Formats: sequence, structure tokens, C-alpha cells
Amino acid sequence: MPGDGPARRPRGPRRPLLTARDAHDALLSVVPTALALWISGQVVAGVEYASPAWLLAASALLLLGDVLVRPVLGPLVQVAGPAVTVALGVAVQLLVLHTALTALPGLELRSLGALGQVYLVTGLVAVVARWLVGVNDSSWVVRDLLRRRRPRAAAGAEPGLLVVQVDGLSLPLLRFGVHAGTLPTIARWLRTGTHRATGWRAPLPSTTPASQAGLLHGTIDDVPAFRWWDPELERVLVANRPADAAVIEERLVRAARAAGREGLLAHDGASIGNVFSGEGAHAHLVVSTSRGGGSGRPYLRYVLRPFGLARSLVLTAGEVVKEVYQGWQQRVRRVEPRIRRRGWYVLLRALTNALLRDLNVALVAEQLAAGRPVVFVDFLDYDEVAHHAGAARAESLDALAGVDRVLGTLAAVAAASPRRYRVVVVSDHGQAQGPTFAQVAGRTVQDLVADLVQREHPGPPSRVASASGEEGRGRVDVLVRDLAPAGHVPRAGRRREPRADEVVGPDAVVVVTAGCTALLSVPDAPGGRLGLTELGGRWPALLPGLLAAPGVGFVAGHGAAGPVVLGPAGEHDLLTGRVRGSDPLAPFGPRAAGEVLRVMRMSTAPALLVHSAVDERTGEVHAFEEQVAHHGGLGGEQNEAVLVHPADWAVDEDLLDTSVPGERLLVGADTVHRQLVRWMRAEGVLPAAGPLAPSRAGAEGAGR
Repeated sequence: MPGDGPARRPRGPRRPLLTARDAHDALLSVVPTALALWISGQVVAGVEYASPAWLLAASALLLLGDVLVRPVLGPLVQVAGPAVTVALGVAVQLLVLHTALTALPGLELRSLGALGQVYLVTGLVAVVARWLVGVNDSSWVVRDLLRRRRPRAAAGAEPGLLVVQVDGLSLPLLRFGVHAGTLPTIARWLRTGTHRATGWRAPLPSTTPASQAGLLHGTIDDVPAFRWWDPELERVLVANRPADAAVIEERLVRAARAAGREGLLAHDGASIGNVFSGEGAHAHLVVSTSRGGGSGRPYLRYVLRPFGLARSLVLTAGEVVKEVYQGWQQRVRRVEPRIRRRGWYVLLRALTNALLRDLNVALVAEQLAAGRPVVFVDFLDYDEVAHHAGAARAESLDALAGVDRVLGTLAAVAAASPRRYRVVVVSDHGQAQGPTFAQVAGRTVQDLVADLVQREHPGPPSRVASASGEEGRGRVDVLVRDLAPAGHVPRAGRRREPRADEVVGPDAVVVVTAGCTALLSVPDAPGGRLGLTELGGRWPALLPGLLAAPGVGFVAGHGAAGPVVLGPAGEHDLLTGRVRGSDPLAPFGPRAAGEVLRVMRMSTAPALLVHSAVDERTGEVHAFEEQVAHHGGLGGEQNEAVLVHPADWAVDEDLLDTSVPGERLLVGADTVHRQLVRWMRAEGVLPAAGPLAPSRAGAEGAGR
């Protein structure tokens, strides 16, 4: 029956205990490690050896220790969480290294401090040595995983699908990357004809949560931004906070099931590095399931791989140095637009472009080797760097090139896995670029709203709470401004991190920013919304002040008969299509009206949706956050997402939107979801339409 999970596959022929490949791999592991230990002995005080032969013996002992401790730790980390597994893995590696340096008579270790130095130096040198002999770390992990699993996939093997999301990649940038040599793996697929690249429209809101809701769960309803005031819970929901993501996913699953749909990964699939699980039974580094902890077993092989974690830590430190240098270079060269590239972002970039990338590769390889029918993974590398450096700046393209190298590795894993995997590459949105709103207007949108609601205020004191922050780190700043006695100009209150259950009190305005959109809600109004007339009565200066501010393109609100879009010189009735004066949506394309209407009809819609302007001279769009490149709204390349799929999988004509003359494309991540499901059913990855699989609300998870 559909939903009962995959049938049990017959076991392949029993693998011999030692093969020529094992001996070859062991040699390629022992020799570089011995060389690394020799170099460590030259640079680290406190380590001595009698002859190089003892270093070879120590390297062999390290390899033996790696083989012996895995079966012992396996049952333990099955019930332990990922964090415990990582900590235990580091401790075991240090213990094995200490044993190798003290148990042999020809070696001497004088201090524990020297042990830590040897661990890091040996890890760094071993990586370089393996690179020189043609064995990179990713291929070592891949070969290690696959040779311990089932035999290589045969022609008659069961089908499978690997979906790799390259976060933030637009179709124009993909084409540029193919021409510039930034994306050699994708370019090779396109030139040899194995794959085709097509664009799909990421409509308002062009954010990762909205797109992943559609891609993984088949619905994009009631996700109006990356963060928003939720009228049901009466607090701000932020999609990359685990508790909030769990709430959002529960709603998505409920809505999809009511419409007869199920998650893309509902049939024993694996979700890795995503916001949502897609109802996958195997969820790792997934925000919505991270509170559960989950099993640490999938992480064990990565953390116990000799010096693998040390390599990742060294590369992470290198990314920190690289970011500091590249940020300084932008300032010296006076590159515009630019922002301050400091604080938590420096560490966040290093983690996403080194440690998390390596961990994602290992986790995907583990799931492919286990024969999961569908694996969906998200790589944040490019998106994170582009936000702070720019959409097509050198460092952003370098991050994109790193993801392309990962694609090549994962394609090799897929080709050698027990299933006959096909590979699809998809993005969740593109990136727009421009000076920030604060750089254009001279102040943040939160400060602007705070001043406007306190001007000519006819009623009791007001508060303005603003939730903003950088998408990647999930920070939510709350800025409170209380109306002081008459004649006194209030000062901004201290920014702080709110509690998860914190709510805003009565007579307040909540301003939530997400890219080039700002959502204004009124908590003491039904559903958090006041109509335009009521807003004008309560805060007369608010609407005129917003529309007059440089950098604001339009403001959408609720009129007497339905949603209306206001601009500096005109208005657009979204229900009737009637325009008075200059159409405020004209710079945003022919699809803008329908997309704004859909968002303003959501149960989670704000009282006002404020959207930044598109510069007619440069095409730049302004973010309400501190981001050079951004998304979340309309304009620029943020709506031009990517779908790279096998060439023999045709896009279905009935799914193409033709409402705009001259355009035939998939519109919305939910439509891409439908196309993926059709391809998977046609390929035999998913069962034919029938009863829905049981909900995977309790899938195993791991902290992101």
C-alpha cells in the first residue's frame, strides 16, 4: 500500500573483509598522515620521534583506532544528540591521537597542550598532502561511506531523486556563472545535454521560508514574509527560530493534508539543512525539527574521520580571515553599495561556507548510501555571502563556485549509490541589490515609523516595536519608543533579544522587516489589522510620511472594499484593477498586482505592507535590513529562481503560466512542487496517486 514505506531490498553479495580498494585507501590515508605528523614534529614543541618509521606506525594506529571505535560508539550515539556526538567524536579523536603518540616506544608527547597543537597542525597538513596526491576530503568521505554500504547501483536498481537547493541563485546569475567558468559542474551538464536549465518565478514574498513551504509541502499560503506578526499567537514568528518553524510547519502540513497533498519527502525521504522537513522521516540540521535533538548516528562517520573535523575547523578559521580581508578591500576600493561586514556575520559566513558545507556533504552521502528514495538539501553558502558582499561580487561568486564543486561530489555519490538517482538543482529565489533604505533615507524604517506615529498623536502614549535582523542568524531586535511628555523628543530604547513567548502590549505598532518589505501590524486590532481609514484616524502622519519617504515604492493596505496599493502619485485598487494617477505597481511588472493581492488576503497579512522603491536609473532595490543584496519582495532578479532538471524530464504544459504575454514559466514554489511530484511518480520514485503517507510530524531532527 502507498505510504507503507519502501519494500525491503534483497541483500547483495557479502563483501569480503579486505579488498584491494581497502588496501589502496589505507595506504593513501597512512602516508599523508605520517607526513603530517612529521611536519607537526618540526613545528610543535613537546613532540619527539626516534625515526620516521615510528610516524608510519602511529599513522597506522590512528587508522586502526578509527576502525575500532566506530562500532563501539554507534549504539551510544544512536540515542545521543548531534551535539553530544560531535563532542564525543572530538574527545575520541584526541584520545586515539594521544594513544598513538604515547603507546609506541619511538614517540614522545610531553604535554596536553602539544596534543591540541598536533591535532590542528596534522589536520591542516594532512588535507594539503591528500590534495597533492589527488585525494580530496570529500571524495575520501564518499568512498569510505559507499564501500561499507550496498554494491554500486545496477541498471535495474530502484530510482531515486537528489534535490540540491542553491540558496539565492537567480537564472541570470546561473547563465553568467556558466559563461564565466564559476559553475563548471552545471555547465558540463548543460553542454553535454544531460540537464536543462529553466527559470521559475518566486512570487512575493520571495523568501526561503515561503519557497521551501511550497517546494517541500506544496503550499505557500499564510507565509507572508521571513518574519511576521502572527495574529493567532499574538507575537512575531521568525522562520529560522526552531520553535516558530515548528509552528509554521505544523500549519503547512495541516493545510496540505486538507487539500489532499503530502510532503515531498513523506515516503521515507531525507531533509538536510532546510527550514522545514517536508515530512521526511530523516531530518538533519532542519530548523523545524531541531528542538527534538534526534539521533547522532548520521554524524558519527564525519566526526570520527581522522582529522576531518580539524580540517573543517581550519577552513572555518580561514573563512574568517578571508571575510575580514575582503570587507577591508571593499572599503579601500570604495565599492558601492556596501555595508559594515562585522559582528556575528563573520562567524556565520565561516560556518556556512566551511563547517556546515562539509557536514551537509557527509550527511547527504550518508542518506544516499542508505538508499533514501528522495533527499533534499539546502546550501546557504552563496546567499549568506551575497547579502553582505553583493549579488555578483567576487567573494559571492567564490562561494557559488564552492557549491558547484559540492554538486560534482554529490553527483558522484549519487552515481555510486544503491539507487539510480537523478539530480535536480533548484533555487528558492534570486537576489536584488542596492543601497539600503537607511542609506537612502538617512534612518531605518523602524525609526521612521516611530516618529510618524508619535507626530500629532491624538490619543494615549504609543509604543513601536520593531522586529528585524539578519536572515541567517535569526536575531530579532525589539526597539521600543515611548511617547515622552509634550515638547520632549523621545530617544530610541535599547535593542534586546525578546523571549520566545513575549508579546507586545496594547496601543502598539509592530514593524517587521524582511528584505525589501516591511510589515506593519496593530496588535490591539482584530487580526492585527486596521483599515486605511482607521489608521489615518489614529496616526494621521503615518501614511503620508511613509509615501513621502525616499526609498519607499508603495504601501499596500486594506480599503473599505478590499486591498489597495498606494504610491506617492497614485493608487491601484487590487480587486477592480482600477488605477488613479500614476500606477505605483508599474515598476514592479505585470504580475505584481496579483501577488500583492494574494499576500494581503492571507490570514497573517499585515495592516500595511511597505515595499521599497526600484531605482529607474540602475534597477537597484533597497533593503529595509542591513543587506546589500536581498530578497523578499519584488524587483531586480529576486523573483527569477532556477530549476535545473534532467533533459528527458519535460516541464508539463498545463503547469506553465501564460497570463503575461510572451512568458511561459512555472510560477510559485507550490507549482514547482507539483512538477517534482509528477516527475517522481513518472520515474517510479513515488507511488502512484493514492492514500496519503502517514504524517511525519515526529521525524528525527538535529539542531541547525
